[in-house]
Amino acid sequence: MRMAATLAILPDPPPPPTPIGLIAGGGRLPILIAQGLRAMGHPVHGLGLGGQYDQTLPSLCTTFRRVGVLRVGTWGRQLRRTGVRHAIMVGRVEKSLMHDPWGIMQLVPDWRTVVAWYKHLRHDRRSHKVLAAIADELGRNGVALLDSTAPITDALAEAGVMTRRAPTTDQRADIAFAWPLLAQTLRLDIGQSIAVRDRDVIAVEAVEGTDRMIERVGALCRAGGWTLCKGARAGHDRRSDVPTVGVKTIENMHAHGGRCLALAAGDVIMVDKPELLDLADRLGIAVVGVPPAQV
Repeated sequence: MRMAATLAILPDPPPPPTPIGLIAGGGRLPILIAQGLRAMGHPVHGLGLGGQYDQTLPSLCTTFRRVGVLRVGTWGRQLRRTGVRHAIMVGRVEKSLMHDPWGIMQLVPDWRTVVAWYKHLRHDRRSHKVLAAIADELGRNGVALLDSTAPITDALAEAGVMTRRAPTTDQRADIAFAWPLLAQTLRLDIGQSIAVRDRDVIAVEAVEGTDRMIERVGALCRAGGWTLCKGARAGHDRRSDVPTVGVKTIENMHAHGGRCLALAAGDVIMVDKPELLDLADRLGIAVVGVPPAQV
């Protein structure tokens, strides 16, 4: 079964020094994007989602403003005031928030967010639906979202073995077994990862995210030695929510018995890639990129 390649919905950023907006959630990824944009010669105008963004991010931006997570209506207006017509949106935001009505109301959504929620998200809160609603609202203010991987293409997973340690024969067999199943879970928009050992599915990622899934796998598979496969659904919109792994992923896998990580080549961001691969080698975890045409 073939796992379709990701579609790049929008082109790369326009030529520098075009100002680019950065709507930033949590984690290291917004930092890498800001550094990549600066290296390309773009002024970066940051909007940090309250309670989410890394505190070092403002120092990398030409201008920076803290904004509410659920005040989407203000994002576009803030960016336009700084001359921004193109933006990148990356970073972690706890998706479980969307399933907590009391938590949502405590964050005081603005009117445009309330309208978008009522029209588009009341009965369908999948990531691509959320992205479509956000992109539509930003578009009302003349701001277009860009491919979030454009400034960091060298951080994407590559086809083939990326660590010095190669997968064992059994691990390769597990990848071959799991990959068609992963393609189906991605097509159904269930989750981005699946864990397998000895051609037996241990867990499938859902709304909890990869890190919590890894903890669950460790509890279910005390013997260890399992393989984690991670990819992006066919036609994945790279304006946001591109699958990501980092050093913490490797640490969690090692702590919970994972010994092989298979990633969709060209579709998964490896945050701090050199450090990730070095740690994987030191901890005895093989990391391999699976090409789109892998059967």
